[in-house]
Amino acid sequence: MADIRPAETEPEKQPKSVRVVLLALMITMMLAMLDNMIVGTAMPTIVGDLGGLEHLSWVVTAYTLATAASTPIWGKLGDMYGRKGAFMASIVIFLIGSALSGMAQNMGELIGFRAVQGLGAGGLMVGVMAIIGDLIPPRERGKYQGMMAGVMALAMIGGPLVGGTITDNWGWRWSFYINLPLGVVSLGLISAVLHLPRKRSQARIDYLGATLLTVGITSIVLVTTWGGTEYAWTSARIMELIGIGVASLIGFVFWQTRAAEPIVPLHIFRSRNFTLMSLIGFITGFVMFGATLFLPLYQQSVQGASATNSGLLLLPMLGAMLVTSMVAGRVTTNTGKYKVFPLVGSVLMVIGLYLLSTMDTGTSRFTSGVFMAVVGLGMGCLMQITMLVAQNSVEMKDMGVASSSTTLFRTLGSSFGVAIMGALFNNRVQDVMSERAGALGSKITEQSAQLDAASLAKLPEAAREAYQHAVSSGTHSAFLLGAVVAVAALAAAVFVKEVPLKGAGPQKPADDSTDGAAAAPPVVEAV
Repeated sequence: MADIRPAETEPEKQPKSVRVVLLALMITMMLAMLDNMIVGTAMPTIVGDLGGLEHLSWVVTAYTLATAASTPIWGKLGDMYGRKGAFMASIVIFLIGSALSGMAQNMGELIGFRAVQGLGAGGLMVGVMAIIGDLIPPRERGKYQGMMAGVMALAMIGGPLVGGTITDNWGWRWSFYINLPLGVVSLGLISAVLHLPRKRSQARIDYLGATLLTVGITSIVLVTTWGGTEYAWTSARIMELIGIGVASLIGFVFWQTRAAEPIVPLHIFRSRNFTLMSLIGFITGFVMFGATLFLPLYQQSVQGASATNSGLLLLPMLGAMLVTSMVAGRVTTNTGKYKVFPLVGSVLMVIGLYLLSTMDTGTSRFTSGVFMAVVGLGMGCLMQITMLVAQNSVEMKDMGVASSSTTLFRTLGSSFGVAIMGALFNNRVQDVMSERAGALGSKITEQSAQLDAASLAKLPEAAREAYQHAVSSGTHSAFLLGAVVAVAALAAAVFVKEVPLKGAGPQKPADDSTDGAAAAPPVVEAV
């Protein structure tokens, strides 16, 4: 029989089997992170092959929307029936979606298959975070952030390079196919080394709650995507979607107070820190996905970079994020203090996004790299800390739903960010092209996603300059909005309460019982 013992009895020496489990989880985390980075870098080429610029945001929105809808369900499935089975099922669905996306023949198919991929992705990060939350107490988790930082290094630094190289040499379809071998390795390791206590629950999934949440999220994201582009903001269709979305979300909150097994138990939001971390996570997702989507487009269209070079040019942001994340994890482990990181991270994120909004057609790659590094420093202070503090703010019995809820808010942030920033970007590009190039500009705008650095060079000089000014103006509007939104993260960080991290030996009683909820110690199962 497996030997189960409290994690806190050996804070300095975790069993070897646990380290192997963590390695398998890190590989799965790489699977999720690599997809975002590779596809983000290749996106201009992908959309250029299959359709126009107006569909750019939908390729990402379909993925993030499906991820958001499925995330709380995966978290609840893990809590009720065991994390291992739910985790492996999510990996399989993700791989099926990856294979289908690589075979897409038109934009409609790609969007649909990305949604399938997103359904599986909803269980990847939440599964990793919830299992780590079960195995390692918060105070000791920083010791393993070296592994997590290593995965982030490979995904963030290697992802854009791999994505650009694949796009330039093998074709964009391999940006999806590359997930398959990595996913097979992940499945094999998880199956072999992860052994958790089996769970059998008589409770049922809250299907009504899941339906209401899905309808509400879908309606609101459609409003942000279609408003001002496909339909006027005051049109009947947009008003209908707003009504459906608001009614569904209100109904969801009402039902969660009565459901036997709610998808998102509302009592976890009684913790001030959990609520604040959810808000900060939402804003971080909003900013991060917008940056990784529009920076490569700006670099390829305005600065003349190839897909490979645009990936490399993201290194200042990604490298700064990696270093800061490692430092934050180590300092938190050694001192137990963490409030400074949300504060500093939010300030840097606001400043960096504002600097990015000042870029124009004459901005050098060095200057844009410095601006990106500032944003990366800010996001590095927030990426790991939000999940750590959120998990520390709830009892062990709520670890799964806390992890899935925090992941959900970050995913929602990315979905809203891509949709809203994409709408602003597209509108601005169309306006500037019409102003500078007239009818020819409107025609180019409709097909602008097909204009990589090589094809852009073939345009008449006036049209090329107009397009570069349009893209520059579009990114200005998108990043300026991001800076304004990031101010809300700073406001939230001010109210974060420094609650001792669990699993750190003797602790003083927390002043606020809802933030320092006593929890049964995590258990580590020797495999």
